[in-house]
Amino acid sequence: MVRIQDGDLVVSIDPSAGNNAHSMTVAGHEVVWAHAQPGHTQGIPLLAPWANRIDGEAYFANGRKYILNSGLENLHYDGNRLPIHGLVTYADAWKLIRQDVNSVTSRLDFWRVPQWMAQFPFAHSVEITHRLRDGSLEVETAVENHSTEPMPLCIGYHPYFQLTDSPRDEWRIHIAATEQVVLSERLIPTGERRPNTLADPLPLAAIELDSVFTRLTGAPFRVQGKSQQIEVRFGPKYPVAIVYAPKGKEFVCFEPMTAWTNAFNLDHAGIASELQRVSPGATWKESFSVTPIGFSASR
Repeated sequence: MVRIQDGDLVVSIDPSAGNNAHSMTVAGHEVVWAHAQPGHTQGIPLLAPWANRIDGEAYFANGRKYILNSGLENLHYDGNRLPIHGLVTYADAWKLIRQDVNSVTSRLDFWRVPQWMAQFPFAHSVEITHRLRDGSLEVETAVENHSTEPMPLCIGYHPYFQLTDSPRDEWRIHIAATEQVVLSERLIPTGERRPNTLADPLPLAAIELDSVFTRLTGAPFRVQGKSQQIEVRFGPKYPVAIVYAPKGKEFVCFEPMTAWTNAFNLDHAGIASELQRVSPGATWKESFSVTPIGFSASR
């Protein structure tokens, strides 16, 4: 377990469990939602080498079809048995490479694990730096492509946020996007887009969301309670956001994504899905930040 601190802002990261920032407290208030159920995402997990769903047990990359092997027992499935959230969410292969009081950098050499390479044969490494400064947590990700071909990039994060001054049904959110991606019943993009016509701010009472948004405005995504709020600002190489707010759960997720859900296969079908590629020998790098506001010291 690794702990970094800047004033009353404290973040705990577990390199042995996906390098997940599973706790973020400010003035004694827990900002990140977590629970004790094994096998369920929580905290601020990385989703890679694909984020969210693939529409079957195969995908296309650089014009070639790759078949996923369920026999390796490292795939995770949603309720429709679609592969979801990649391979490294719970990985224990992260290595700590730098640390000081308010930042820590860990590295995952994906290419060293045969079972991962069998599912996604693009040799690469990932470095994540968690950094505290100016009252915010910055999460910087660098992906280095060691392959001889361009590496398709469809990764993201699934942060779970909570407020402590009010219940979920009293929260309001701001979605910093002008466009929404149309999804099928299995939550796979159809290729269509439509304007984002949701209210701003949007009360969470009596609604639930599991939606993909594009054409981000550059403003922060925000959840507000009575006096507390959390702002999440995406860097420009995260052009897609998923907002997840299920009924009956005391959290909301603002998820920075490099591409749409199922981008590998959509791109092959000629559907623009924001899919990025990392050139051979190149490194992709981007950040997002989390800023808690209005959290007073606990009594």
